[in-house]
Amino acid sequence: MPAYQVAPVATAAYTRGFAALAEELGFESLWPVEHVVMPAAYASRYPYDASGRMPIPDAAIPDPLIWNTWAAAATQRLVVGTAILILPQHNPVVLAKTLASLDVLSGGRVILGIGVGWLREEALAVGSDFRSRGRRTDESIDVLRALWSQEVASFDGEFFRFEDVKCNPRPTRSIPIHVGGAADAALARGYADAGLSRYIVASHEPDLDAAKRVLGEFSEKAIASMGEA
Repeated sequence: MPAYQVAPVATAAYTRGFAALAEELGFESLWPVEHVVMPAAYASRYPYDASGRMPIPDAAIPDPLIWNTWAAAATQRLVVGTAILILPQHNPVVLAKTLASLDVLSGGRVILGIGVGWLREEALAVGSDFRSRGRRTDESIDVLRALWSQEVASFDGEFFRFEDVKCNPRPTRSIPIHVGGAADAALARGYADAGLSRYIVASHEPDLDAAKRVLGEFSEKAIASMGEA
């Protein structure tokens, strides 16, 4: 993850140099974060820190997909992910094109890490309904899958509808979707299409053993739910 607030993350020289060095040192991937806006004051509680406040409120946070284009262009093998992209704040049809384009240009090195978002004030600023963000996220995943997998795609959902459209270029493969969160809804979302998505546990526990226990609990639930399917 880029060194937000302590490094010039939003500059071209840093991005190219950071990505090239990461690849040279043998790192597998980079995972920039997303916040379109950060309210000067907010009532929402940040769930991954005991204080309830985001630790880097004044950091420059470039758009992660644009940042990843620079990182990918400066490397040959480095995987570029997002940790996380706030999916319900995006139009998935437009996003499908953007991600597919980046995947093709990078030679199949894109991973999409997504979450529903925790910051109500940010959702309001971008015009997204915070209350329906879970349903909107689920439907957006289906839209992405449809546009990436079908030569001519149609979709009829609660939030998005289209008929007989082509979205080219299509990605080199169905782009992996990793679901971030620390709630049962995120767990269910991550394993909804077993084998195609991964689940990223976010924990504010201060020690590694506690974080491992959180991961173990979610893994047990996932295994049990897959056995019941």
